[in-house]
Amino acid sequence: MNWQQPILRRYTEMPADEAVARIAARKAELGEKLIILGHHYQQDDVIRFADVTGDSFQLSREAAKVTRAQYVIFCGVHFMAESADILTSETQQVILPDLGAGCSMADMANLDDVQDAWTAIHEACREIPNFKLMPITYMNSAADLKSFVGENNGAVCTSSNCEKILRWALGKDPIQNSEIGSQNSTKIIFFPDQHLGRNTAYQMDFPLDSMVVWDYRQPNGGLTDEQIRSATFILWKGHCSVHQLFRPEHIDQIRAKYADQGGIKVIVHPECRWEVVQKADMAGSTDLIGKTIAAAPPGSRWAIGTEVHMVNRLAKQFSDKHILILSECQCLCTTMYRIDPPHLLWVLDNLSEGKVVNQIVVDNYTKYWARVSLQRMLDITAGAPVRAPEGTPPPRTDKPSLRVLASN
Repeated sequence: MNWQQPILRRYTEMPADEAVARIAARKAELGEKLIILGHHYQQDDVIRFADVTGDSFQLSREAAKVTRAQYVIFCGVHFMAESADILTSETQQVILPDLGAGCSMADMANLDDVQDAWTAIHEACREIPNFKLMPITYMNSAADLKSFVGENNGAVCTSSNCEKILRWALGKDPIQNSEIGSQNSTKIIFFPDQHLGRNTAYQMDFPLDSMVVWDYRQPNGGLTDEQIRSATFILWKGHCSVHQLFRPEHIDQIRAKYADQGGIKVIVHPECRWEVVQKADMAGSTDLIGKTIAAAPPGSRWAIGTEVHMVNRLAKQFSDKHILILSECQCLCTTMYRIDPPHLLWVLDNLSEGKVVNQIVVDNYTKYWARVSLQRMLDITAGAPVRAPEGTPPPRTDKPSLRVLASN
């Protein structure tokens, strides 16, 4: 990957109102050739130009539907742009305005580390009859990890469908699962967010001692072979730097603050740590949070444990309700914040001149198996038979799974 080079100073020093006018003009000039995608966590100065707003997978699917759009500008982070390139057609070009907009959670599950863990876990469980290791990766992961999961019979999940995917991976209802502590024949290795995996498995009535955390920085993940053999869920030691900032005491403090005013409801994202989810009234995806707030009665009070830009946007949209962030601990996605009007205008100016900058390109082999893992997720979520991969996989090449074309 090439890192983002500084853009010309005339972009960064341009008055805000001039940048707004020029972005609007360029967008109108490009017309139907262009679609701009804006993630929920993006800042308002960028969201104002988005044709579609939503979560990462929803945005990628929407872009794939708009086949007339030759240029897809993804105002999000790199794994989201990768997913868009995986799902869109060969005639569409996906662009990330700032290559520095990454995701620390996705970066915690490096493919080399994952392959080392895969080998070690199989070695530890080699004497378990009919042993099967099912890889499940959260949508917030790199394209090469989605590809690895697809090639090894696993699936992608989102925060909305995680439970359905885990049930499918186990192949049985957790109530009928073998006694915890025995050497279970089917295990799930879950990347890269330990909290989503733990919160979902616990919601499925699995006890915490059926889960272990694989620390990729430690030999053998920091686990004994017996701990691996006794676990049902092997959770990758990854987390969201935003959602991990929320702590149980934040819920205690806000409940105490509003105790004399009729109380306050707390809703958090399942990327929050287990102790936070247990204290909250509800936990759910960004989509569920938005729908819950929309359906809440006027005058109701809500403290929301997710990224601050989304919370502030909900507060403005539903001004008849009292909405605030769970904690004022700077809970913003700093890497997504790199996508700003100067970089958006820089991209649009180049497109106007016939130059594509910061194009995100996933190689064909990686793309094929990533699509397999995504299709499995869609089949499982829809309750349809999981279809076999179509066609013949393209040959593996020595090229990296992600190629970024950058230019000033």
